[in-house]
Amino acid sequence: MPAYFVVELEITNMAGGEAYRAAVPATIAQYGGRYLARGGATELVEGGPEPKRIVILEFADAAALKRWYNSPEYQKILPGRLANSTGRAFIVEGV
Repeated sequence: MPAYFVVELEITNMAGGEAYRAAVPATIAQYGGRYLARGGATELVEGGPEPKRIVILEFADAAALKRWYNSPEYQKILPGRLANSTGRAFIVEGV
C-alpha cells in the first residue's frame, strides 16, 4: 500500500535552504519516491491556521519511505531544511 510523506512548513530562510531544495529530489528518486505536491498554491477550506507550504511525497510503502528518510543521503541534507524552516512532517498510509 502506498505511503505518503507530508510536510507542512514555513520557510524562515529561503537562501539558507537552497542547497537542501537542490539536493533533495535526487534522494527521493533514488529511493523510489516521487513528488505529488511541492509548495503549490493552497486554499484553506476548513479550520485554521492557513498552511504556509505543503509538500507531499509518494513511496511504494511505509518501509520504502522510511528507507529514504533514514538514508545517509537524506540525513546528510536534512539539517538544511530543519535549520531554515519550521513545521511538521508525518507519514500517512494510503489505501
